[in-house]
Amino acid sequence: MFTDMVGFTALTQSDESQSLAVLERHNRLLRPFFAKFRGREIKTMGDSFLVEFDSALDAVDCAIEVQRFLHDYNISSRDGWKIALRIGVHLGDVVRAGSDILGDAVNIASRLQPLAEPEGVCVSQQVYDQVRNKIAQELVKLETHDLKGVKFAVDAYRVVMPWEESRQEETQQGVPLLDPRRIAVLPLVSMSPDPNDEYFADGLTEELITRISFVKGLEVISRTSVMNYKKKEKNALQIGQELKVGTLLEGSVRKAGNRIRVTAQLINSNAEGHLWAESYDRDLDDVFGIQSEIAEKVAAELRIQLLQSEKKTLERKPTENTEAYSIFLRGRELLRAFTEPSVRQALALFERAVELDPSFARAHVGIAECHQFLVNTGYESFDISLPRVKASLEEALRLDSGLAEAHAALSEMYFNIDDSARAESEAREAVKLNPNLPDPYSVLSEITGIRGAVEEAVKLIETAYRLDPFSPEYIWRVGDAYAWTGREQEALEHWAKTERLAPAEVFRSMTDHYLSKGDLARARELHSKFQRLQPTHPWVTYMGGFIAARAGDKEGALLAIRRLEEANMGPAVYNYIAYVYHALGDLDAYFDFMNRALDARAVIASFVMYSPLLSDARRDPRYLRLLERMRSQGGIAK
Repeated sequence: MFTDMVGFTALTQSDESQSLAVLERHNRLLRPFFAKFRGREIKTMGDSFLVEFDSALDAVDCAIEVQRFLHDYNISSRDGWKIALRIGVHLGDVVRAGSDILGDAVNIASRLQPLAEPEGVCVSQQVYDQVRNKIAQELVKLETHDLKGVKFAVDAYRVVMPWEESRQEETQQGVPLLDPRRIAVLPLVSMSPDPNDEYFADGLTEELITRISFVKGLEVISRTSVMNYKKKEKNALQIGQELKVGTLLEGSVRKAGNRIRVTAQLINSNAEGHLWAESYDRDLDDVFGIQSEIAEKVAAELRIQLLQSEKKTLERKPTENTEAYSIFLRGRELLRAFTEPSVRQALALFERAVELDPSFARAHVGIAECHQFLVNTGYESFDISLPRVKASLEEALRLDSGLAEAHAALSEMYFNIDDSARAESEAREAVKLNPNLPDPYSVLSEITGIRGAVEEAVKLIETAYRLDPFSPEYIWRVGDAYAWTGREQEALEHWAKTERLAPAEVFRSMTDHYLSKGDLARARELHSKFQRLQPTHPWVTYMGGFIAARAGDKEGALLAIRRLEEANMGPAVYNYIAYVYHALGDLDAYFDFMNRALDARAVIASFVMYSPLLSDARRDPRYLRLLERMRSQGGIAK
């Protein structure tokens, strides 16, 4: 793959210092995509990259995602900071010379690149033959060209990018067509005679999501979002529009003794037409075979040709012990309830599954996730439980080094203990193994935000939200990201669209927003709405104090601080106390409490760095020292 920046030479001649800053940003933004798609950066030549891949599909997927990211980035960037690329991709043999590669294949890739439009991708015939049935984008043949330095004519194709008008078709109802390779697995209906077996249907739903996520080229909606449709009567068109998916998989499962019957049907949500349907009557021992067959059928119907390695991944059994697997599924269901009693029950079930099959890697991950939840919610001691989390995840990866969920959980663990370098490494590995996991993108968004790469941080949290659009956490964080980066209209539209899905989180973000605008009346109204939903949340006390301070009620603000000091919520309270002192204009106290939060490794870095409510502190010389400490503590270089 050969990339080249459009207009860089002209920018260099007009403003050399600006051009160097743009080039540094260009390099920083592109390199993570190469790693994500297993590319090896061979060299950079000024404003160009030469990257080698083991797979033509990886190279094309990487090129498309780079251009998709930069297209969105350019929309919100000033003219001098826009980055437009042309990308050429060719498949052929190379000659190695130390760390470099040489040969016709390299020359052809570099000559193909100028044939691409700005923000476009051009591929050779050899690449076309490998990927034509594996990517969602249309490939259009170009006129045959004689390329400089190439002895023979080269047939080339351009990738039709999603934003091009030729792809902006509409349905008969006048609604834009949804991407058929963006898919949601709806909750399987339990048809079992025993109502206690409903966990099995929910567990199998999650397992199908996981299995289909391994099909490269599909974007699969997370379990958190699809479970909102359990026992809800909505048609395919409605669900498709709400989740922005072009394909739905639905069905049922009946479990009776050692027999299961699974029905599945694939639906085009644009036209509400059935693409495929099948029933499976099998022994429980063959449940993994059913999952694999469904995933392979989905790929076939969506015209995705699976590589042999992908088939092996889909057909891999997590355990040979069906009793351990049933216990694991029950544990997953209890863990998803996210209460202390349910998580402790889940922990006992995962431990039992490991007793039955010590090689069951995903059960080890379940143990780690339970302890991580109990630590995060204050029900277990950090010092005692952290070694348990680490040991369980290391054992899971010893058993299965390619287990994306284990790498994702390790990423969260390292981020929580401020080891951002390892957190980032594990998150990127998780995304590489399964790009449909939303949590690693969230961790990467936090780390890149602390590093100062704001645009990249926003894109990463948008990706997490796109994969899990009903998640309250991602709804909250996307709204804040828009508001904090000056995209007010997008923030307002986002809040209007998601208020019914996550009212508390939306009211919280909107309170901050209107308070930053000086609209105390609207801020009070939204604060009251949040309070009615979550009256004991510490944010209620802190924000009440912040509003009082902004309104000139010093006694009310100081009362809120006393209540926070009396609250039994650990060192995280230092952040809230600091914020109220900021609203009072007492920056000495603000920095004192922020440094206490930092000492306790409890600082909320993104809020400190980007919230408009704390803008006064960022103009104080002490802020730079605080920022340096935050980055240094997490091992983050700007």
